[in-house]
Amino acid sequence: MAQIKVEKTFIDGLYVIEPTVHGDSRGYFMETYNLNDLKEFGINTTFVQDNQSMSTKGVLRGLHFQINYPQEKLVRVIKGRVFDVAVDLRKDSKTYGKWFGVELSEENKKQFLISKGFAHGFLVLSDTAEFCYKVSDFYHANDEGGLAWNDPKIGIKWPELVGEYKGSADSEGYSLIDGTPLNLSEKDKKWKEIDYGK
Repeated sequence: MAQIKVEKTFIDGLYVIEPTVHGDSRGYFMETYNLNDLKEFGINTTFVQDNQSMSTKGVLRGLHFQINYPQEKLVRVIKGRVFDVAVDLRKDSKTYGKWFGVELSEENKKQFLISKGFAHGFLVLSDTAEFCYKVSDFYHANDEGGLAWNDPKIGIKWPELVGEYKGSADSEGYSLIDGTPLNLSEKDKKWKEIDYGK
């Protein structure tokens, strides 16, 4: 019997996964990945690489995607709290351009499975966050594309974030509600809006 709960979202290919946590006064134990459990839910992804990053409060990474070597991702947070987002980029999908977001934290221990064909990003809501993710293909240099994190056509509702769209992905004028400035890489400030062209 599977040791996880899997919630299908309204976008096909996105799943929120909750592991079974065994805990007592000493601490806890859980399986963070079990291929057979995922297969029970029709998820047959083979992951080939594990990645980990640390980010400080107000950092927004994304929205990123791979151009020629798309990856499936299984993401989770082992310290802190983030709001994690995926945007459907599959032009033949009925949910093309739609987004789904979920809070991932060390407390809720939720995981987010993102199939191929999505842009992905997250906003750090805690003082620091350590973010772990499995990917289904190896890193390929110069294969990263991106979308503006604040594209009004997509309309992501980033929690705890205030500011006004001024026509670009620049972070100027945006902050968390506690005053922490939004912090983007130079690259992420330059991504453009989604292209609805055929």
